[in-house]
Amino acid sequence: MAMSEASERRLRRITAILDLPGRLVGKTAAWLIVPMIGALVYEVVARYGFNSPTMWAYDATFMFYGALFMLGAAYTLGQDRHVRADFLFNILQPRWQGVIDGTLIVLLFFPAMYFFTEATFIYARTSWVQGERIPTSPMMPIIYPLKAVMPITGALLLVQGVSELLKSYYAIVNNRSFRQGAAS
Repeated sequence: MAMSEASERRLRRITAILDLPGRLVGKTAAWLIVPMIGALVYEVVARYGFNSPTMWAYDATFMFYGALFMLGAAYTLGQDRHVRADFLFNILQPRWQGVIDGTLIVLLFFPAMYFFTEATFIYARTSWVQGERIPTSPMMPIIYPLKAVMPITGALLLVQGVSELLKSYYAIVNNRSFRQGAAS
């Protein structure tokens, strides 16, 4: 029942294409850590070194962190680095791991990501139209760019989910994990 070499190559090409957006966005978003740390360091030095706290550092850091966290989600999923009960999962054969992953992707992940993407698209669009700002901040910075990251994250996760479903299919058919298959 194992896959032919040509089918495996085709599947690997398809998953590589599907993995690409999440990988590119995730690696690019990782650079948001630099201005985030810069803002935090500036705030700490200004506050404790010169007794002159900023009005903007808190807002900047939570926006950088929010974007970093969300935009890195698809990359993390593609690298199989999200939290799960591995102590149970890893004792199973790769075929059963694929069955569980595939079933959960279809029944839980896809519906949740679809509704998340749809809801956050409406949420972000409304924020852009209104030119929304954060009313609880003394600076009242714009918030709509951060809200726009949410449906982008949902779309990236949906694409990555298709790739993960194909990897589960590979594990079911070949009884070895997709990552193991690359080394074989």
